Amino acid sequence: MVNPDWADDITQEVLISVHKSLKTFSGDRSFTPWLMAIINFRKTDFLRKHYSNRGDKQATMNDAEFLSSHVTNPTHAGEYKDIEAALETLPTKQRKVFEMMRIQGYTAQEVANEMNMSVSAVKVSAHRTAGKLKNILDG
Repeated sequence: MVNPDWADDITQEVLISVHKSLKTFSGDRSFTPWLMAIINFRKTDFLRKHYSNRGDKQATMNDAEFLSSHVTNPTHAGEYKDIEAALETLPTKQRKVFEMMRIQGYTAQEVANEMNMSVSAVKVSAHRTAGKLKNILDG
């Protein structure tokens, strides 16, 4: 971790998760893989939150200066606009779920809380939306 405080924060989240999830642990199985899964999930959650809060580092594809200095091949900028146009064709709720999970990096639980949906409904919606977008973009 770049920042030692991040490691402390993640460790704290892991300990809380282990405490809350201890009843799900089966003594028939190895403890280490179960613990490593929790560690990886908490680390991923932390990094998603950290990077989604970096609004100062975001740019739109309409920013010519950004395109010229950061996009490897500016001819691909049109593809990004195609993706944005495809997102605009989606129903509002479906688009919001997809953007929150797949673009902004929120967890399914966070999206479910925000949208007043179940976690499984959020996951299904994001998965189906990805398929729909693929079909739209493949033509």
